[in-house]
Amino acid sequence: MNLNDIKDLMAQFDQSSLREFSYKNGTDELEFSKNEARLVSEVIPQVAPAPLLATPSPVAPTSAPAETVAEEVPAPAETSVAAEGDVVESPLVGVAYLAAGPDKPAFVTVGDSVKKGQTLVIIEAMKVMNEIPAPKDGVVTEILVSNEEMVEFGKGLVRIK
Repeated sequence: MNLNDIKDLMAQFDQSSLREFSYKNGTDELEFSKNEARLVSEVIPQVAPAPLLATPSPVAPTSAPAETVAEEVPAPAETSVAAEGDVVESPLVGVAYLAAGPDKPAFVTVGDSVKKGQTLVIIEAMKVMNEIPAPKDGVVTEILVSNEEMVEFGKGLVRIK
């Protein structure tokens, strides 16, 4: 089973009314759950050995320093008044990080000019850090998620004009 098949299953599961789903086929085994006790999909290591886009330094979620990063980035409610442009959506389910680490600056802030391919956010899914690149050159008009927020497939992350 390749990564695209897994993503498709995750998206279909997310849009369904199912609360739990498991799949076994030879060495492949997947378990999805929407129950509160298990928020993130689980996959055994043999299923997806290669990451989509791995960051050079993994982001370790810690509560105290990450709150500092979240305070430095404008809250989505503050920036949504005059926002315009195209929304960059999450290609997968996971935890969004707005910086490479707790003591690092945010990848982008409202008003920043970005180039096509520049990292906007990182989404951690199945213990893999996936960089989400800018689809075009432009200016960030709105940040739609907060640091360490759980995001669904298709959720808006950043708006670029």
